[in-house]
Amino acid sequence: MFGGIESGGTKFVCAVGRDSNHIIKDISFPTTNPDETIQKAIAFFAPYAESNELMSVGIASFGPVDLNPTSKTYGYITTTPKAGWQQVDLYGEIQKALNVPIAFDTDVNAAAFGEKYWIPENQPLDPFLYITVGTGIGVGAIINGSPLHGLIHAEAGHIAVPHDWGKDPFPGVCPFHGDCLEGLASGISMNKRWGQSPETLSDSHPAWDLEAEYIALALVNLIYAYSPQRIILGGGVSQHPGFHQSVRQKVIKINNGYVNSLFLSEKIDDYILPPALGNRSGVLGAIAMAINLTAKEG
Repeated sequence: MFGGIESGGTKFVCAVGRDSNHIIKDISFPTTNPDETIQKAIAFFAPYAESNELMSVGIASFGPVDLNPTSKTYGYITTTPKAGWQQVDLYGEIQKALNVPIAFDTDVNAAAFGEKYWIPENQPLDPFLYITVGTGIGVGAIINGSPLHGLIHAEAGHIAVPHDWGKDPFPGVCPFHGDCLEGLASGISMNKRWGQSPETLSDSHPAWDLEAEYIALALVNLIYAYSPQRIILGGGVSQHPGFHQSVRQKVIKINNGYVNSLFLSEKIDDYILPPALGNRSGVLGAIAMAINLTAKEG
């Protein structure tokens, strides 16, 4: 069997099974302090490791994280704004306790990998992007079949987008950049700008048109940078009724025919899609990473 951990800033989700259709057991619990949270994850998998049923575990972590295998801090959560979680050796603690191979990546890279790995119609598509719009904003990229890594990993949730101060005088909430994409369009920014959480905003509230505009601007930038063959738009904010369609129409308008593809005009409903795995993209992506790791190691 294979394990998956979706390590989120709000909650951890752990699952064990043979594949996405055969999950033996799963559990979720709040992300509290590192010691308590990591020990709960270890306790969940320990019986399967002790019986030698557990082949490997994939970890899909909130970040930023260190993905350089030659680094002394490989597998660490590094400069996260989440209190108490800076420089936490997530990979090392779990690997040492379970003594099985561990695949480690960002939560959004894992979600992208899962959507591509488990959904047949996504498998031939490359490059392939996953963007999540929730408490924060993250982007995972699968290029040449593998998650994109570089200096660290893609941080496209913090790209600069046009900010019309007359239309939107809100300064943004990002502690590093102020009005980057996450600073202007995350769930936290919506809450602070409008004084209520996104899920309580009415369908007719002007928040949704502004939010769709920012996300469409981001997607057009990503299309120009990566030329993806499909974009998955997930996260809690994106679940608002009609949000995907609004974003699609704005992408067409902003692109203005520059990228000459039917997928940016007549077939855009098949180009920008919600996640087929729903809110389980992260943990099922982590399991896919674990299976992939075991296959590579023979």
